[in-house]
Amino acid sequence: MVFWLHQLWLYGMLKTLERYQKCNYGAPETNIVSRETQSSQQEYLKLKARVEALQRSQRNLLGEDLGPLSSKELEQLERQLDASLKQIRSTRTQYMLDQLADLQRRVWLMQSNSFKKHLFFIPPFPSYYHCSFLQEQMLCEANKSLKRRLEESNQATQQQVWDPNAHAVGYGRQPPQPQGDGFYQPIECEPTLHIGYHPEQITIAAAPGPSVSNYMPGWLA
Repeated sequence: MVFWLHQLWLYGMLKTLERYQKCNYGAPETNIVSRETQSSQQEYLKLKARVEALQRSQRNLLGEDLGPLSSKELEQLERQLDASLKQIRSTRTQYMLDQLADLQRRVWLMQSNSFKKHLFFIPPFPSYYHCSFLQEQMLCEANKSLKRRLEESNQATQQQVWDPNAHAVGYGRQPPQPQGDGFYQPIECEPTLHIGYHPEQITIAAAPGPSVSNYMPGWLA
């Protein structure tokens, strides 16, 4: 009997403590929830106002809803547009330069790889030998063509050298002098190169020259 009374008393005490805890700690939790709700609502209102401002600014940048704006706001919007356009042009130019540099680098790498492939690299594919054979044939044909052109050029050069009509030179006669003005008269002179003797020279050579004794001093005569 005493045990049952003790159990009832203990159960009553537990219920009393539980109700006490609910009364003391239940109200603060409600206050915390209400404060969090208020802060969330305020943050939502701020974000909503910011979104509306951004949408209005976007419409203004697109040229819409410009009526309510003042001259100062329009000037500020114009400066903002100029700065945005400069930034866009700069970014686009840099992007194009980067693309050009990348393309140049790719072309250089392709040329370098192709050069190395033709000179040093031998891939283990049967198609390479076929390509090598074709390249060898092309090189042989090019070599034959160059050799044939060289022989034709040498033959033409030899014909020009041995053709008497191609390099006929009139020895013993000067080319006709251009007729200049009357102030400058051409001077007639003997040719510098003669084949054979002229009759005048033969006559002079056949004429008797002065005797050696005529030039000897008197004490030797």
